[in-house]
Amino acid sequence: MKMTMKNTRKNCSNGFTLVELMIVIAMITILAGISVPAYQQSILHAKEATLRQDLWALRNAIDQYSLDKAKAPQSLDDLVSAGYLRALPKDPFTNSGSTWQTVNEDVTVSVDQQEPGISDVHSGSSGTAADGTAYSSW
Repeated sequence: MKMTMKNTRKNCSNGFTLVELMIVIAMITILAGISVPAYQQSILHAKEATLRQDLWALRNAIDQYSLDKAKAPQSLDDLVSAGYLRALPKDPFTNSGSTWQTVNEDVTVSVDQQEPGISDVHSGSSGTAADGTAYSSW
């Protein structure tokens, strides 16, 4: 009887079977398949939030510059050189600070303003947001 117990223990292996490994790999694949799209969606929402914040900061700086200097900025670099912005933010979708699309109008913001210039700014991206609007229309 002791011999059979010893032989039985010798034949048992301590590793995993191929079926067990395949089940674990399948479970990991399913979890990755669920989490990757959610991660990509969160990255898109973060970029959209950054774009909204950058556009708000640029528009606010344009308005402050126009009211303080009694003239609108002629370029976005005027906002940086006058100290209204530390640096031009990068568009999160084009990853460049030089792709901002400016809107030049002859309309003045205040009665004191003597020189028209940039009145608005938009993203230079040709992409479409999650809500279906173009980033260039924000």
